[in-house]
Amino acid sequence: MGAIGGFLIANSDRFLRTLQEVTLPLRHEDIIRQQAREKNVPPDLIAAVIYAESRFRDQESNAGARGLMQVTPATAEFIERDSGGSTFKADDLSNPDINIRYGTYYLRHLLDKFDGNLVAALAAYNAGETNVAAWGGGDLKVDDIQFPETRDYVEDVLDKRDEYAQHYRHELGLD
Repeated sequence: MGAIGGFLIANSDRFLRTLQEVTLPLRHEDIIRQQAREKNVPPDLIAAVIYAESRFRDQESNAGARGLMQVTPATAEFIERDSGGSTFKADDLSNPDINIRYGTYYLRHLLDKFDGNLVAALAAYNAGETNVAAWGGGDLKVDDIQFPETRDYVEDVLDKRDEYAQHYRHELGLD
């Protein structure tokens, strides 16, 4: 077996956890659980959207979307108005608590707008509400999505949701 094999066996749990953290990261699970409860959005779905949008890294896109859930300032201003707030500043989107709060609010809004259709809500999160309405709205199926990038995004989020539910059941409060 050798020294390397013995080391890997002796440290396999730690190695597997490290590998999982690299390939399927999870951070801010306390905020994710809280927002899931508050907004009635599954925590594994929130984690999967964060993974698809930013891999859990605070960043800004070329389109100006910011933070873990890649919320645009225009979307954040809509959320601020819709939720009765009045203190939003674009820099707030770098704060994980605010970004996850706003991103989850927007996911809930999209789920409500498209009659609970998860495919339509995810497609709208990626490609916009107008495109999804033109593609079929609340009746949208994955095969109806006109943009290959958006179709891939929706399929990826659904796959990652299942992985987060399987690997982070306890951390996401799913047990």
